Amino acid sequence: MHPDTRKYNEAQAPDDRAICQLLAEQIDRNLTEAENKIWHAHPVWFLDGNPVVGYSKLKHCVRLLFWSGQSFEEEGLEKEGSFKAAEARYTAVDQVDTGKLQRWLAESRDIQWDYKNLSRRKGRLERLK
Repeated sequence: MHPDTRKYNEAQAPDDRAICQLLAEQIDRNLTEAENKIWHAHPVWFLDGNPVVGYSKLKHCVRLLFWSGQSFEEEGLEKEGSFKAAEARYTAVDQVDTGKLQRWLAESRDIQWDYKNLSRRKGRLERLK
């Protein structure tokens, strides 16, 4: 885990910290090749420079976001935004289904939309995988 991600997690309230810590550990364990850094003030993991998963503390929950999640076959994510992102929200660590999370993480490796070049393509997304 990147030191900045650890610092982000430690800055959260105890219940949210537990959620963030579990998410970071699972993401690191399942996407070993991903680069982790703080991006737009939140922990995000990238594959070849393309954002695939991250989380952020919202007012009443921790939001887990998959940039290409609307294209996943595994159920349980809700549509987020106008592109291909999808999310899950958690208010307690026991709400995180690690089996489902592992399947989402596997899909995040196999199913990617090219967010890295979104501005260069003037807002048009193309599927990478």
